[in-house]
Amino acid sequence: MSRFLFTSESVTEGHPDKVCDAISDAILDDLLRQDPDSHVACETLATKGMVIVSGEVSTNGFAEVEAIVKRTLEEIGYIDQAYGMDRDEVRVLSLLHQQSADIARGVERDKDHEQGAGDQGLMFGYACRETPELMPLPIQLAQQLTARLAELRKNGTLDWLRPDGKSQVTVEYDGDKPIRIEKVVIATQHDDLMDRFSSEEKEHAFISREVIKHIIKPVLDKTDLPYENKFIVNGTGRFVKGGPDADTGLTGRKIIVDTYGGYAPHGGGAFSGKDPSKVDRSGTYMARYIAKNIVAAGLADRCEIQLSYSIGVAEPTSLSVRTFGSGKLSNERITEIVQEVFPLKPRQIIEHLQLKQPRYRKTAAYGHFGRNGDNFSWEKTDLVDRLKTYL
Repeated sequence: MSRFLFTSESVTEGHPDKVCDAISDAILDDLLRQDPDSHVACETLATKGMVIVSGEVSTNGFAEVEAIVKRTLEEIGYIDQAYGMDRDEVRVLSLLHQQSADIARGVERDKDHEQGAGDQGLMFGYACRETPELMPLPIQLAQQLTARLAELRKNGTLDWLRPDGKSQVTVEYDGDKPIRIEKVVIATQHDDLMDRFSSEEKEHAFISREVIKHIIKPVLDKTDLPYENKFIVNGTGRFVKGGPDADTGLTGRKIIVDTYGGYAPHGGGAFSGKDPSKVDRSGTYMARYIAKNIVAAGLADRCEIQLSYSIGVAEPTSLSVRTFGSGKLSNERITEIVQEVFPLKPRQIIEHLQLKQPRYRKTAAYGHFGRNGDNFSWEKTDLVDRLKTYL
C-alpha cells in the first residue's frame, strides 16, 4: 500500500465568508417560512462597517433584511467593533430584486410543465467508512475543531476567544486507511491580552497552551489514531484584528470547506442563499444522500456519485457511480439500483428531502455533511434496508 498525507481545513462561523453564508441562509429561511415556494438566490458581501445583500427573489414573503443581518451578526458574536464588526453600528444595504422571468419559467411547475432544474451544472456526493458519519477523516476533524472553538468561546470556557478562526488537519494514509494524525493548525482570533502579559511571546505561549489543552487534544483524543504534538497555533504570533474589519467576506467562497475538504470532487456550485430549486444545492444534497445510503447498506466501502442537470429539464442529464473497487456489486449495477430506488428529478428531490422547510441557517458553518439532526435530512440512512435487498 502507498502512504501519503492529506489535509483539509475548516473555518469558524465568524470567518468573514461564513458570516456572509449565514446571512444569506438566514434570509432564505425567513422567506421560506412565509412562502415555501420562494425562489431565492441571495448573495452577501461583508466588509469594514458594511454589509451588502444582493440577489434575485420570487416570493410572496418579505424579508426585513437589516433586522436579519443584525440578528445574525449578534448570534455569531459580532457585537463590538473591536471584534471585527458591531451589529449596532453596521450599515446594511439591500439590493434584492425580482428573479428573471426567463429563469422562473424553467422551474415553475404547472399542468403542462414538469418542474425543471433551476440551472445547469454538475454535482458530486461522497461517503466512506473512515468515520461514524461516513465522511473523510480530515474534514470531519477540521469541522469538529472549529465548532469547538465556537462552543468554548460562547460558553465562556475560553472567554478571550473572538469569532474569527480556522483549523487545518493533516492525516497520514496507508492506501485508503487513515493511520495517523500528522499535524493540526489552529488560527484563532483573540482579545488583546497584553495587559496580562509582559510580551507578545508570553501572550502567544498562553494562547497556544490553552488551545492545545481545551480545543485540539479533546477532539483528537476521540479518535483511536496516534498523534504527536505537532501543533501550530496562530502561526504569525498574534490574531487580534479579524472578522469583516480585517478581510472582506463573500457568500459561497468556502465550497470545499462546506463539502468534503477536497477529498472528493466538487461541481463548483455554492450552496448558501439558494432555495432548493437550485440543483447546485438540492442535487448535491441528493448525491450525498445516495452515496451515504449505499455505503451504510454495505454495497460499497467508498462511493462517489455524480449528477448533472440542464436548466428547465427535470431528468438529470447524467448519473454516474464509482466505488473505487470497494463495491460488492459492479458500478454499472449500482447505477441501475440508484435509478430504481432514489428520486432524481428536482421536484422529487425537494419533496423526498423536505427541502422547502426553513433549515438552512444551521448549514452555514461547520459543513453541510457529516452532521446530525432533523435539519440535515440528506444525512438520513432510511433507504438502507431496501438497498440491502439487492445484495
